[in-house]
Amino acid sequence: MSNTIAGSRPSIIPNVLVKAALTLGALLVLLPLLFMFTAAFMPAQEIIKMPYRWVPSRIQWSNFYKAIAGNDGNFVFIRNVGNSLFVSITVSVFTVILSSLTGYGLAKFRFKGRNIVFIAIMMTMMIPFETIMVPLYMVVLNLGLQNTYRGLIVPFLMNAFGVFMMRQYLQTFPGDILDAARIDGSTEPGIFIKMVMVNSGPALASLAILTFRQQWDNLMWPLMVAQEKRLKTIPTYIVSFAEEKFADEGAMMAVALLASIPVIILFITLSKYFVGGSAVYTAGKE
Repeated sequence: MSNTIAGSRPSIIPNVLVKAALTLGALLVLLPLLFMFTAAFMPAQEIIKMPYRWVPSRIQWSNFYKAIAGNDGNFVFIRNVGNSLFVSITVSVFTVILSSLTGYGLAKFRFKGRNIVFIAIMMTMMIPFETIMVPLYMVVLNLGLQNTYRGLIVPFLMNAFGVFMMRQYLQTFPGDILDAARIDGSTEPGIFIKMVMVNSGPALASLAILTFRQQWDNLMWPLMVAQEKRLKTIPTYIVSFAEEKFADEGAMMAVALLASIPVIILFITLSKYFVGGSAVYTAGKE
């Protein structure tokens, strides 16, 4: 009995160390979020005081009013939130649909040059966005899309990562089921919508969350394309708010907290699908 207990100790110690390391990592990740949350309710002078007090001495609700009203009191924050939601949701929906179609074709249809097409799409992932940003801006400018929602949306309707993600996931989709549906007389659009899309929830939710977050945090492109205040998004609002002369730290933390809420809600809503879709990255190796 003692030998059994002694033999189990070496396996217990690594498990404890792994859990301790994971707990420490989670705390380090959550620490900035906790700071943002507590600082959003503090007076500005209390935030910069050292050592930092994690519990506010008094709740400063005016921080949130300043965040929404802006330094000039025009409440453009509400319009900017609407712009970000419209752009992010539209891009996410189209990216999911187009990436699914392309990934399905590359995964389940055999045609000459299929691998070459896939490799060419993957090669575009190696090109930094900063490299094509100026040429892309010139295209948008020449097409008359500057200061329009189309200029903010159209360049991001498709991305190589989404194609890769859906292709890898759909490679594991049973081909026998698709063949049986064709024998039963189902059309290809019907098979794709009623069978492939319906049974690809984890991958679709993962791609939707990642695309939404990417567009919600997009700063450089809206700064270039949208000069009018009515078209600015949340990241551009945060930048302009932080640069204002009379902005204080408490109000800036309140802006950051409010800007994080939609992404947090989306992740909590689709978290079970997102976790299930983590297998996408290792799928298709059979």
